[in-house]
Amino acid sequence: MASKNITFVPAAGVPAGANFDIYSGTDFQADLVVYGANNKAFDLTGYTGAAAMAKSVAIGATFGATETFTVGFTSAYAGKVRLSLTDTQTSSLAEGRYVYDFTITSSGFTYPLIRGNINVLKTITS
Repeated sequence: MASKNITFVPAAGVPAGANFDIYSGTDFQADLVVYGANNKAFDLTGYTGAAAMAKSVAIGATFGATETFTVGFTSAYAGKVRLSLTDTQTSSLAEGRYVYDFTITSSGFTYPLIRGNINVLKTITS
């Protein structure tokens, strides 16, 4: 299970960067702790989240999400959130580099929280 600390400044409008590795055929979980500019946990109470990954966003690429993450707020007050994929979802991913983003929404405003790369690796064992 991966874990990352993220700094979120809504007024900046710029997502934090975070990269992950996913092994195909296994469950994936990334636990995130979101902090504000004051280095205190950002209260995510009342927020919703959406996260998806795609093989490419390059010119001429096929658009649309390759896979959508389950987003769970494990402790919204403490800024804790989990992104996850099941082993069935990761089994269908081709090996290679993907891009992903994670946005959060509150009171009708959507903010980019994280954007980065995901490296999908085939497992040796099955």
